[in-house]
Amino acid sequence: MAKSNGLNFNLPSVDDLFSTEEERAEARLEKVVNLSPSEISDFPNHPFKVRMDAAMQEMTESVKQYGVLVPALVRPKRSGGYEMVAGHRRKKAADLAGLAEIPCIVRQLTDDEATIIMVDSNLQREQILPSEKAFAYKMKLDAMKRQAGRPPKDNSRPVGADLIGIRSDELLAKDVPDSARQIQRYIRLTHLIPEILELVDNSVLKDQEMLQIALRPAVELSYLRKDEQADLFAIMDEMDCTPSHAQAIKMRQMSEAKTGGERLAKDALVSIMKEEKPNQKEQFKIPKEKISRFFAPGTPTQKIEDTIVKALEVYRKRQRSLER
Repeated sequence: MAKSNGLNFNLPSVDDLFSTEEERAEARLEKVVNLSPSEISDFPNHPFKVRMDAAMQEMTESVKQYGVLVPALVRPKRSGGYEMVAGHRRKKAADLAGLAEIPCIVRQLTDDEATIIMVDSNLQREQILPSEKAFAYKMKLDAMKRQAGRPPKDNSRPVGADLIGIRSDELLAKDVPDSARQIQRYIRLTHLIPEILELVDNSVLKDQEMLQIALRPAVELSYLRKDEQADLFAIMDEMDCTPSHAQAIKMRQMSEAKTGGERLAKDALVSIMKEEKPNQKEQFKIPKEKISRFFAPGTPTQKIEDTIVKALEVYRKRQRSLER
């Protein structure tokens, strides 16, 4: 028997032999196909929440009337079926509308390519919660670093210089409304316990039944140990207030001063929380239209305030003299 000489002549396939170049080009084009929502699983660790809010209700009504107008983007799974890359809200609206199928573009994508597309497509939403930005930015930056051949590191400064000498967060900042420094702040939120992270989200949602924490103090709280955060959440719930930025900085400094297995005591957290915050000082305001007739036009606000205080002092002295 003759032995193979190992030569590879790159012979064309049967399909190539009996198809035109035009037909082969058309076969390479992406096509829109209709898929059942049950065939499509969610993107793993999808950071963007599909909320049942007014916008979802409007989308569902639109889908009922017109169908899904913009195809979702999916990628095939090795185990069968498809994985959603862009279109989670459209899929949910289709489910609610009772559609049997939705239009989809099927594309072969690596994990990192799919992650970047998923994040970019969702960052176009009108309302994005801090927690969504936090995990989305982290996922995309890790994917960018892997594509550049650098393993991601989990630290407070999440990215470093890439292959062309520009930091990955600086590259990301060119495509999003947040600066590189602001991106780093958002990523710090991934170190918060879920209960506190929910309060950060409420700075956007504005649920009157819940407390809310702004981004900057939340970033400082993210440096506390998890058990310290849990203690703080219980204290905030009991006192019905949240720490100011200055108080959060103080908590972080005291926590970082602890060594080994030491932790910040609850009493210390309570003591800091009891400190008066400038934005919590009670203020009394009088509508300007009610007092403007007593002052000449253009009178400085401080002079108006001083005049009112002096008038009240005179009134109090008269009242005391009448009581004698």
